[in-house]
Amino acid sequence: MRAVLAGTASFFLALGLATSGHAGSRAEEILERFENANQWRDHVMVVAHRAGGLQDGKRRFAENSIAALRDAISLGAEMVEIDIRRSADGELIVMHDSWLDRTTDCKGEVLGYAMTELRKCHLVVEGTGDVTAEPVPTLREYLSVAKDKILVNLDNKLETADLVDMVALARAMEMEEQVVVKANLWSAARVATVKATMARVGQGFQFMPIMADDAVRDPAFVEAAGNAFAVDAVEMITWRGDAEKMTDTGGPLFSAKVKAVAVRGNWHIWVDTHAIVNKPGGFLSGGRGDEMAVAAGFPNEVFGFWAERGATMIQTDEPRAAINWLAANGYRVPYADVEEPVASVAGQADLSQLPVN
Repeated sequence: MRAVLAGTASFFLALGLATSGHAGSRAEEILERFENANQWRDHVMVVAHRAGGLQDGKRRFAENSIAALRDAISLGAEMVEIDIRRSADGELIVMHDSWLDRTTDCKGEVLGYAMTELRKCHLVVEGTGDVTAEPVPTLREYLSVAKDKILVNLDNKLETADLVDMVALARAMEMEEQVVVKANLWSAARVATVKATMARVGQGFQFMPIMADDAVRDPAFVEAAGNAFAVDAVEMITWRGDAEKMTDTGGPLFSAKVKAVAVRGNWHIWVDTHAIVNKPGGFLSGGRGDEMAVAAGFPNEVFGFWAERGATMIQTDEPRAAINWLAANGYRVPYADVEEPVASVAGQADLSQLPVN
């Protein structure tokens, strides 16, 4: 992995060079492909949004749950994306919203609960209302299950300074290279600000930006930003906006010129097909999202479309459907059998082996 300055809140980073202690693990195999995009242009990596959990449009697991994490590992996904907040007493936890109402059987603000109180709040399967046996997980618990099996993208819902504790935790667990964080770049001024912030956070990180085509359309800026941070991937947003028609080209960030930039920089192009609440389908992918791929039954017009336009990473709510279709259609290169896959958890997460804080 190419070393650069440390990253910051809302940025996408793959941290540090893998240690010899993880040699031969599934995570090491994933890291090798993540860090060497040009050698793996024929393989599309799958990122499970909020750890995945959807199957055929129906939620099987609570979002951001360890049960969903275990399922993503068993499917062979390369990465899970999760959201990080703090409890009232400062514990780093995995939770998207600032309120507990939507995703747990508790009510009120997350910051109103100490960790011992959050232990009494159980995750809910959205859409069904089913209350699981899994309490709100800590980041430490989450990482302990993911370690050496899958990469973890931390979407920091806190302040920049909180990244220091997240990185310190991953480092203490000897898995900082398996953790990822992300944020947006859109101008030269923003690039300078991010570099300054990264310098304050510390050394040893590799930065990967997010770029959206409402602000970034120039391949020269994409290349300059990539070079500034020695990235391994760039997350590309093709806004659907109010358009009724889906994109025919992928937009300016999926042009031949940007793909050439990606090849010169040896980095992945990442696309988001997952849904956004209360927004039209494919809101981040020009109308070509999970709803079209799975509910409407046109996976080639989504997964195939983006793969043919250079995407080698797809973040989706439907990792099972994505992996199965990509593999069946020649967009996945099998990994070596370095370890037995983790069995899929059909219902609740098994917390018996997790550390209790």
